[in-house]
Amino acid sequence: MKKITLLVFAITCAGILPAVAQDTAYIHPNTSEKGWQNVFEKGLTNGIFPKGVWKDSAGIFTASKDEALWSKEQYDSFVVDLEFMNAEGTNSGVIVHATDIKDWIPHSVEIQIADDYSKEWSTVTPNWQCGAVFGHQPATNKILKHPGEWNHFTITCRGKMIWIALNGVLVNECNMDLYTSAKTNPDGSPIPAWLPNPMASLPLHGHIGFQGKHAGAPIYFKNIKIKKLG
Repeated sequence: MKKITLLVFAITCAGILPAVAQDTAYIHPNTSEKGWQNVFEKGLTNGIFPKGVWKDSAGIFTASKDEALWSKEQYDSFVVDLEFMNAEGTNSGVIVHATDIKDWIPHSVEIQIADDYSKEWSTVTPNWQCGAVFGHQPATNKILKHPGEWNHFTITCRGKMIWIALNGVLVNECNMDLYTSAKTNPDGSPIPAWLPNPMASLPLHGHIGFQGKHAGAPIYFKNIKIKKLG
């Protein structure tokens, strides 16, 4: 074990730093290592979505309508690593813990993707902007690339914890157990009315989804890989 790893391990055991946040394997991991697999097969043959909405163009996935692309498999604890590219005005997201893919909004957690440089999304509440746990907890210290450039996302879900890394930086660390209200977040900000189920009450086993062409602007995904965690 390397000295730096021993130091991080010792500090973690002392309760000073959260274990996963200090493990660089999650910011961003080497997805060619053992245990990683593609979420979707070539041509999205194992994806769940309305026929004709999503397409695979040489490994880049995009949608023509506001319909989500869902994993066939359901997951518990995992790390999902991917790249996304915004267009001007993009509003999309990565959806985790989805137990109902037909009525997913109140039955899941959305990790927000947005073109924060646009007129539409630059002035909204921070927990509606890129890297946020949508409607609940905003991202911090983020460096988002401009429309037309690829961003790197790593999302770790382990138990009630969610860690979000964007372009090499840990930008969000959310404990779902703290979100016990359906109306107000712990920081006092209001929760959107269409999220009536407190995050603390949501099941942790479910599909992973990718929101389609929402608010009139497309989104592009590639290199979506996942690793299950014990």
